[in-house]
Amino acid sequence: MENFEIPKGSKADIYKALIPQINALVEGESDLYANLANIAAALKEAFNHFWVGFYLVKQDKLVLGPFQGPVACTRIAYGRGVCGAAWKEKRTLVMPDVDKFPGHIACSSLSKSEIVVPLFYNEQVVAVLDIDSMELNSFDQTDAHYLEQLFKSLKFSPSAFK
Repeated sequence: MENFEIPKGSKADIYKALIPQINALVEGESDLYANLANIAAALKEAFNHFWVGFYLVKQDKLVLGPFQGPVACTRIAYGRGVCGAAWKEKRTLVMPDVDKFPGHIACSSLSKSEIVVPLFYNEQVVAVLDIDSMELNSFDQTDAHYLEQLFKSLKFSPSAFK
């Protein structure tokens, strides 16, 4: 799949069109990094976010994985910043204003709002999707709902997260 068809319309309309296309994109590809890279690219292209990427759980840290955007923090401790908190709390976090989050890690001062969605394998967080915007209040429960649905719908190989 080389082209995505991204409709005009509401955020929900875009997600509804995008999710099946992302599923088709990763279907049959067993390499985790290839799939995460394409997912990040698809989300960035569809919504024109400032930064879209993944941090993977490696022992007691989140380690930078595939992403689209400017350079980023390489390692994040468990419970630290929005990404580490989403990992620790095992839930999606929507931050309308990152400067109001205690302990926010500013990889870029241009980031103003953020959503972090944990990815689960065998009920354990194995990675987080981190999306940043240069605008305040860019993310809401619509984003949380559809991004969580995206990761529930994906059929990653069990060996991908070992």
